Amino acid sequence: MRIVTAGEMKALDMATIKDYRISGLVLMENAGRQVVEVIKGVLGDVRGKVVTIFIGKGNNGGDGLVAARHLLNIGTEVKVLSLFNADEIGGDAGMNLEIWRKMEQKIYYLHQGDAINIVKLVLMNTELIVDAIYGTGFRGKISEKTGRVIEVLNDSGKPIVAVDIPSGLEADTGRVNGPCIRADHTVTFGLPKLGLFLEPGADYAGQLTVADISIPSILVERTAPRRYLITSELVREWLPSRPSSAHKGSFGRVLIVAGSRGMTGAACLAGEGALRAGAGLVTVAVPETLHDIMESKLTEVMTVPLPDTGKGTLSKGARQRILSLLKGMDVLAIGPGLSQVQEVVTLIRELLPSVGVPCLLDADALNALSGAGDILSKAQAPVVITPHPGEMARLLGLTVKEIQDDRLGAARKASTTWNVVSLLKGARTVVASPDGAVYINPTGNPGMATGGSGDVLTGVIAGLLAQGLEPEPAAAAGAYIHGLAGDLAAREKGMTGMIAGDILAALPSAYKKLSW
Repeated sequence: MRIVTAGEMKALDMATIKDYRISGLVLMENAGRQVVEVIKGVLGDVRGKVVTIFIGKGNNGGDGLVAARHLLNIGTEVKVLSLFNADEIGGDAGMNLEIWRKMEQKIYYLHQGDAINIVKLVLMNTELIVDAIYGTGFRGKISEKTGRVIEVLNDSGKPIVAVDIPSGLEADTGRVNGPCIRADHTVTFGLPKLGLFLEPGADYAGQLTVADISIPSILVERTAPRRYLITSELVREWLPSRPSSAHKGSFGRVLIVAGSRGMTGAACLAGEGALRAGAGLVTVAVPETLHDIMESKLTEVMTVPLPDTGKGTLSKGARQRILSLLKGMDVLAIGPGLSQVQEVVTLIRELLPSVGVPCLLDADALNALSGAGDILSKAQAPVVITPHPGEMARLLGLTVKEIQDDRLGAARKASTTWNVVSLLKGARTVVASPDGAVYINPTGNPGMATGGSGDVLTGVIAGLLAQGLEPEPAAAAGAYIHGLAGDLAAREKGMTGMIAGDILAALPSAYKKLSW
C-alpha cells in the first residue's frame, strides 16, 4: 500500500476529479459513508445513540457533515458543532452544509459565546465524538480557542473518531506543535498519510482504517510515489514457497559472524533468528576462546571457531578464515556483539570489499565503519545495513536528533550514497533501497526496546536472504515479521517483561499468522 503526503493525495484527488470525472462531491460522499461504517463498528447499533461531530470550514468538515446526514438517516441522534462561521464554509463542504440545513437540522456555532461550556454541556450526553475540524492541509499550531476545545474533547473520556487525520497533526511530518486530537480511531481516505506513521503522529492516530473513496487504482499505480506501508498481503507475496520435495539445502546457508566475551547472547539470538526465519542451515562463527560456550548454548545452529586475540574478540587474522567459510554459504551476517576493539574495526574494513555473497551489517560491524562509510560502496555483492538511530548518525556524520527529525530522509541518504538497502530501526522502522523506494513498517511495540531484539532481526533478515529474497523485500519483510512476533509476544506476556527470547519464540506464530 502506498503512503502519501498531503500534496500527493491532493494531486490524486484532483486527477480523479479532472481526468476520471468523479466529482469532489462523490469523493466527499464516499468519505463520509466510510466514517459511518467505522462508527458503527465502535458503537454497534447506532440507533438512538448520540454522536457529536465537530466540523471545520474545509473538506474535512464536509466529510463530517456527510457522516452526520447518514447517521441521522439510520436513527442516530446527531449534534453538529462548528468552529467557524457558516459563511466561511464553502465549496463541496458548503453544499453539504446546505443539505444539512434543508433537513431542518441545527448547527451549534462555537466562534462566539462561551464555547467551552457549550462543548462540555453537549458532551455530557454524547457517546462518541467525531473530529472533522482540520484535515491534511493543516500546518503549524492550532489557535488558542480551538486548542481549548480540543483539550476538552481529549479529556472527555469519550471515544474519538478522527476524519482523515487527527486535528492538529501535520500530515507530512507527524509533528504536533500544540493541542492535537488523540483519536481512538482514524479513518483516512484513499491512501494513508505519511504523518500517521511518523512519531509522534502515530501516537495520536489510534486504530487506523484506510478507506476507499473511489480513487482509481490505475491512477495510484501510475502516479503515486514509491513509498509503501508494509502489509501482511505484501509480505505474503514476498515469502518463498516451501515445496514438498525440498530439503534443508533448499532454503539456503547462512554464516553469522558475531559475539565477543560477555556478548555471546547476541550471536545465539542472531543464529536462532535465522533458523526461525526458515533458513535451512545456519553456522555461527565466534572467537575461538568462546567456541566451547557456543557449542553448549546452541543445538540446531552449527558453530565454528575463528582466530581471536586471546581476549574473547576476533583478530584481523580471522579475515581469511571467514572468506574460506563463505565459499559454501549464501549469506553473511556480521556484527552482533563483536565489540569495538581496533582489531575488529580493521577486520570489518578489510573484509567487506572481498565478500562475494549478500551481506548484512549490524551493530559493531556498522560501528566499525563510522567515518568510513565509503567502504560500503566497495562491496562486490548486495549489502543490507540495519542501524539504530545512533549508528546511523555516526555513519552519516549527523546528530541523533537530525536522524530522528527526518528518518525517511536519513534512510534514503544512506541507501543512495552507498548503494545499499538501509533499515533504520526504531518506532516505525524505515527501509530504503538505492532506487528510491521506501517502506514503513507498522508492526512492533515498545516492549521490543530490549537488549537482543536487534540481533533477532539480523537473523530473520539473513534467513530470508538465504531463501532467495532480494535485499529490499528481505529487509522489509524481516522488519514486519520481527515486529509481528513482538506484537504476539506482547499480547501473551505484556510489554514490560518482554525479552528478546520472547520475540524469537514468537516467530513461528508470526509466520503461521501470515500463512492464513
